[in-house]
Amino acid sequence: MSDTTPITIIGTGFAGLGMGIKLKEAGFHDFVILEQADEVGGTWRDNQYPGCACDVQSALYSFSFEQNPNWSRTFAEQEEILDYLKYCARKYDLYPHIRFHQQVAGARFDEASQTWTVETANAPAMWDYMAKKGLNPGDAIDRNDPEKPEYQSLRTNILISGMGGLSTPAYPNIPGVERFEGKSFHSQNWDHDYDLKGKRVAVIGTGASAIQFVPEVAKDAAQLDLYQRTPPWIMEKPDRPFSKLERTAFRHVPGALNTLRQSIYWKLEARVVAFALSPRLMKVAELDARRLIRKQIKDPVLRKKVTPDYTIGCKRILMSNNYYPALAQDNVDVITDGIQEVRPHSIIDKTGKEREIDALIYGTGFRATEPLPEGMVFGRGGQDLIHAWRDGAEAYKGTTVTGFPNFFMMVGPNTGLAHTSLVYMIECQIEYILDAITKMRQNGWQSVDVQPEVQREFNEDIQSRLDGSVWQDGGCNSWYIDENGKNTTLWPSFTWHFRHLTSRFDAAQYHCEPAEAPITAAPEPATA
Repeated sequence: MSDTTPITIIGTGFAGLGMGIKLKEAGFHDFVILEQADEVGGTWRDNQYPGCACDVQSALYSFSFEQNPNWSRTFAEQEEILDYLKYCARKYDLYPHIRFHQQVAGARFDEASQTWTVETANAPAMWDYMAKKGLNPGDAIDRNDPEKPEYQSLRTNILISGMGGLSTPAYPNIPGVERFEGKSFHSQNWDHDYDLKGKRVAVIGTGASAIQFVPEVAKDAAQLDLYQRTPPWIMEKPDRPFSKLERTAFRHVPGALNTLRQSIYWKLEARVVAFALSPRLMKVAELDARRLIRKQIKDPVLRKKVTPDYTIGCKRILMSNNYYPALAQDNVDVITDGIQEVRPHSIIDKTGKEREIDALIYGTGFRATEPLPEGMVFGRGGQDLIHAWRDGAEAYKGTTVTGFPNFFMMVGPNTGLAHTSLVYMIECQIEYILDAITKMRQNGWQSVDVQPEVQREFNEDIQSRLDGSVWQDGGCNSWYIDENGKNTTLWPSFTWHFRHLTSRFDAAQYHCEPAEAPITAAPEPATA
């Protein structure tokens, strides 16, 4: 089956929903949103592990045009954020535009028509197929396998990715994991039907998800073995419920909620000075983090295990009030010797010690530097996006990639943040993409493709700004950095600077093809 639509959006998280809302407000109603699940929500639908919550204040972690006076606490929990996204989808009547259970299998640009052909498959059928083949989310699919689900085609002029940078789970490459006979799952795919009470549980990873679910697992497990490669720096989380008076003010006093939002924004924005401009200032934050370790962990051996040896901020700074107390419980062991192999009912560490387990939980995060598999997106001349990124993922303003006309990314390369709300960056990209679509319609352009030298110069500037930052020179290996040693994840400056850069679509930096125009030669792909 094949059909057509002018605009196609992938994903229904903050990015996809926000894009859909702003398209409708601008008078664009002929678009579809592809969603692999049966409900909206993106990462806040998929991540339902115990203790899941946001580490950015709820007043800021929301759309600026749809501020929520009903947040129950300063840092919203997963279910409340998901309810907020569902509310936005209902209020702006997005559900008629959404095609659920549609997993995107690939997209290819056709130079003759200057359009994209998007292939989709029934998501539940694809998940069953991948489970049968032993494939994890994000793994490449053999397109010639006769057992794979049937693909359907959708032709579209403009393709917008709202899949996000933290959507594909990462799994460690450990010998023997395929032979494990107990229960195993990734934190993003939490199995709530499996009862952890009285079980011997192993958790691999100590990142942002793990520090939230480990305290909850520790309450039920008979024994919890936490395998830690690198300890995170952790700060206290200033979380509390909003009072009845505060919530009343948010609902009835004009500007009250926005005043709180603005105060949070500027307080968090000030962190850029220490992160990117003067990393020596991070020593102040490190003193607070060390003080928290001393306060919550009395055992000197455990205290040494959880104290990082790199500059705070080099890896993501985490916030928790109950993680360290959980590690100090008698039924929890922090293991820093590494894993030699996994056996059917146990794990062998690199000292040769064997520990029997009933369940294995991966708290190993996401493929931040490789969010798309090879063979997924093909631009001019059939070039695979992953091949275009052979020297590291890059885009112009984190949004467009040379050689991939009419393809817009939200939360693309170097738009991630370590200091404030990603929703702010998403809204900036939405306005940029919306202006691009508007100008395409006004000027009769069939396609827009950023010039190679423009993309190259933009990313050279980003990398020069990252040099000397705590993320580049903090002495740690983080998921911000790809295998080439290049930071392809973070925005290196203030977010208001990004808003200025994306305030309008700068068509002069693009090859703009009018409708029915001859197709020119494809530009050479930019290199890092």
